[in-house]
Amino acid sequence: MKENYHLKMKEILKNLEGVPTLLLHTCCAPCSTTAIQRLSNSFFVTVFYYNPNIFPKEEYLHRKEEQIRFLKEYPSKYPIAFLDCDYDPNSFFDITKGHEDDVEGGPRCHLCYRLRMEKTAQVAKEHHFDYFATSLTVSPYKNSEVINQIGAELEKKYSVCYLYSDFKKEDGYKESIAASKRYQLYRQDYCGCVYSKKARDLVKKEVSSK
Repeated sequence: MKENYHLKMKEILKNLEGVPTLLLHTCCAPCSTTAIQRLSNSFFVTVFYYNPNIFPKEEYLHRKEEQIRFLKEYPSKYPIAFLDCDYDPNSFFDITKGHEDDVEGGPRCHLCYRLRMEKTAQVAKEHHFDYFATSLTVSPYKNSEVINQIGAELEKKYSVCYLYSDFKKEDGYKESIAASKRYQLYRQDYCGCVYSKKARDLVKKEVSSK
């Protein structure tokens, strides 16, 4: 029987003492909305923008700017900080070498999850955050089981509490779409990496040729 990670998160939230600190990895503003709406009343959240997979650089910067804008406009109970990282696409290409032809959602994507989540856990450890988490589980196209298993492994490796999640539950994905419309956020039409962009472009070409 699969673990219900949404219920697991709610149980953690119910038993929090005080207002802990949370380093929340996000990939873009739309995906971050549900996580921030559900967590910012319980944590001092720092959004961690580490996404070396995003291609091209102009897309990376556009998504980052939208993330910053959303955080400035969102009326959170506690202040939300933003921690930026340099654009480092080589780290993504290095870990996905040999997986260029994988299908979307396959092993290449799992390596990408781990790359970004491990960096988040490392920084959380270095800066003494109480918890780390990711907004990736809001997407119906991403494997929440794999993401949470990676989080559990990293929790043990770095001795920082991982906040389990499945943000798509209880209409979380629909919630993110509604928030994106409300804040007029840029919603990309591909996951982020050059391989997902190629797949998107191929579909567009096929549709336009019909």
